[in-house]
Amino acid sequence: MRKPPKKVALPVVAIIAIGAVSAYFLLQPPFRYAGTLEATKVDLSARLAAAIDEVRVHEGDRVKQGETLAVFGCADYKIAARLAHENYARNLKLAKIGSVSAETMDHLRQQKDDADVRLSWCSVESPIDGTVLSRYHEPGEWVTPGTKIVTVANIRDIWAYIYVPQPRVAQLSPGMKLRGYLPELDNREFDGTILKINDEAEFTPKNVQTQAERERLVFGVKVSFRDANAGEILKPGMTIEVALPESKP
Repeated sequence: MRKPPKKVALPVVAIIAIGAVSAYFLLQPPFRYAGTLEATKVDLSARLAAAIDEVRVHEGDRVKQGETLAVFGCADYKIAARLAHENYARNLKLAKIGSVSAETMDHLRQQKDDADVRLSWCSVESPIDGTVLSRYHEPGEWVTPGTKIVTVANIRDIWAYIYVPQPRVAQLSPGMKLRGYLPELDNREFDGTILKINDEAEFTPKNVQTQAERERLVFGVKVSFRDANAGEILKPGMTIEVALPESKP
């Protein structure tokens, strides 16, 4: 006589299903908050109206603090400075014998110093050690005050903003260590430090996803990777993923 097929007990099926679901969530990597890397950068602009004589650097060049990056043709400013110095020196001799008043000498000294300041604006020096990100103009072009000449960035001083919902931001504090990951480099790890947490909440930026669609109000958290970027692997514009500490029950 043929035996009927064995039936699997429902409790066993339920246990298997629960185990499978649990394993799925346990194997899922923790959620990471994505941010775009930015570097501390300085836009260097012209302070006077002049033609550009030289731009001594190109994009990607390394520069040192105090290095001259651009030079303007300042023949008129050079003449003005020379005349101001000669006029001051001539009247200084007359002042010693009482032929020129103190007020006149103060005015001449101001003219001389003003001419020197303007002459110093005839070149652009880098205020930091860094890398030239952008070169905007070429020799021969005429520029006016405020025209950007080059942008220099300290690539090592790099950071990113991540946007964290209120329930999680309460567990964070400035100085806390976090771990960043570069997906393009097989999730290579970089140590980060929280620099600041914004005081006010804002709506989630359109280009940033949070863990749940309903989490609309978030706080910006600035994370620095300066100490981890000695090799300058991290660069402005890259996307980095940051993992937060596990939530406490």
